[in-house]
Amino acid sequence: MSTDKPVWFVTGCSTGFGREIAKLLLSRGFPVAMTARRLESIADLVEGNEDKALALTLDVTDPAMIDKAVADAEARFGRIDVLVNNAGYGYFSAIEEGEDAEIRRQFETNVFGLNTLTQKVLPGMRARRSGHIFNFSSIGGLIAYPALGYYNATKFAVEALSEALAKEVAPLGIKVTIIEPGGFRTDWAGRSVIESKTVIDDYAETAGALRKGLKEGSGHQDGDPVRAAAAVLTAYEAENPPLRLLMSAQAYGRAMDRLEELRENFETWKDLTLSTDYPEGE
Repeated sequence: MSTDKPVWFVTGCSTGFGREIAKLLLSRGFPVAMTARRLESIADLVEGNEDKALALTLDVTDPAMIDKAVADAEARFGRIDVLVNNAGYGYFSAIEEGEDAEIRRQFETNVFGLNTLTQKVLPGMRARRSGHIFNFSSIGGLIAYPALGYYNATKFAVEALSEALAKEVAPLGIKVTIIEPGGFRTDWAGRSVIESKTVIDDYAETAGALRKGLKEGSGHQDGDPVRAAAAVLTAYEAENPPLRLLMSAQAYGRAMDRLEELRENFETWKDLTLSTDYPEGE
C-alpha cells in the first residue's frame, strides 16, 4: 500500500499516551502502525480503520520482534515517516531497595528497546532525507526524585541519546523531539507500575512517602492524555519543532525551578570550579 500521508509508527498503544496518539492520528487520516504486547488490547483501534491501521505485536525488549514489526510496517505502508517511542513503564524503589532483575528490565524497556527501534527506522529516514522521531522521556528525565532513581536514570539516558541523535541527523533532514510529561491520567502510577518487593523503613519519609503519594494520586493528575496527543501532532506540524517539549503546567514549573537550582549551584561553586584549570600561561 502506498500513501501520500506521512506514515506513523507508535509503540505502547494499549493505554495512555500511545493509545491517544494512535486514535488522534487515525481520526485525521494518517496511516498508523501501532504496537502493543497484546494485540487484543488495540483491536478496537483497528475496527473501522482497516484501510490505514496496522496492529502489531511488539515487546520492545525483543530485537527479533522489533525487526519483524518494522519490516511488516514497511511492507504494508512502504515506509515509516514518524516514529513515536512511547513504550515504557515506571519502577518505584529506593536505590538500596532496587532488585537487579527489575533494574535491568527497566533499562531494557525504557532505553535499549527505544534505541534498537530507532536504529531500525533510521536507514529508511536517511535514504529519504526526512523523518521525525519522538522519544518519550519525562520531567523525571530532567529531575531525579526519591523512589524513582532507576526510572529517572532511564529517562536521563533517553534525554542524552535523543540530544546526541538530534545533532547527528539534523543535517540529514531528520527531526528529533523529546517529550517530557509531568503527571498525567495514565496507568503509569497505577496498574502499569512495578514496585520493589524490598521496603526499608529508613526510607519511609523519602522514597516511601513519594511512592505512597504517587499511587494515591493516580487517576487525579492534571495532565490530559488527549490534549497531550494533540500537542504531539502540533509539534510534528510545526515548521521548526522543539527538541524538548514539556507537557503540563506541573512539568513547566518544575523545569523552571530546576534551571534556577542548577544556576545557583554552579554560581555558588564557581571559584572552586575555575580553580581546577592550569594557571594562565602554563
